[in-house]
Amino acid sequence: MKSESVIANTSSVRIVPISGRKNLGPEEGYYAVCWIQDEIPSLRIGEYLEESVGNSLFFLSDSTHWCLDPGAGNTNPGYVLYIPYRLMNDPRMSRLHMNEVRLLAGNEIPRVNPAPGIARRIQDLLEMLDELAGSHLNHRDEAILSLLNTFFIYLDGQCNVRSVAAERNSKKNIVLRFKKLIYQRFETCHEVRDYADLLNISDKYLNECVNEVLGVNAKSLIDEQRIMRSRHLLKFSDKAIKEISYELGFSSPDYFGFFLKKHTGMTPTMIRRS
Repeated sequence: MKSESVIANTSSVRIVPISGRKNLGPEEGYYAVCWIQDEIPSLRIGEYLEESVGNSLFFLSDSTHWCLDPGAGNTNPGYVLYIPYRLMNDPRMSRLHMNEVRLLAGNEIPRVNPAPGIARRIQDLLEMLDELAGSHLNHRDEAILSLLNTFFIYLDGQCNVRSVAAERNSKKNIVLRFKKLIYQRFETCHEVRDYADLLNISDKYLNECVNEVLGVNAKSLIDEQRIMRSRHLLKFSDKAIKEISYELGFSSPDYFGFFLKKHTGMTPTMIRRS
């Protein structure tokens, strides 16, 4: 309970109007909520191209390549809300149904087509977030976190967001719990068996669950989180490479470099300069 009294830093929350911007797309370390109120010519998600898109809300991870064509003369077709993953994992956000959808979506893209009245309220909430994000008001962080909570709670209650979470003890629920544990413990738990022990199942069964639900092996999810956090600290902090390696639980800076080179083809120095 004590951790919930700490106010999360929301300074990296960004909300960008779509109008006239053709360079919008995924950003590393951020979950993107793409709200298209008025029709735009097209939205491409991976290999899928949808034309004449409107009245749609998409939930996109940074591993999903996407781009949109806002068209000409459309003054305010919608917004893209960029939320850092660390904020989505805040205790006040992590219990939301939308987070279950986010963690278990795999290669599928959660989408909402709200009724007109609900669409108007979604637009209002995003406009308020846009105003707050650019302000220097007292208690700004509390206000933004409160609005984000309101936004997702409202979607949970009013919109038919495709849910991939299932009954307790199912394979999908095990994968959900596994992914939550990775976010909490990736700095100290690096092997599949570490998480299998925490879940009271065998590492073989955990791999089976992850492969069936998401189509990948369990170790790849652990490595993915370590890579993402490594890249973020290398690019957006002034910490020494040695300090980062120990902070993220690597046994030595040399092994940290070997790990990144193996998985990304780049050394820590190359990532920092890129």
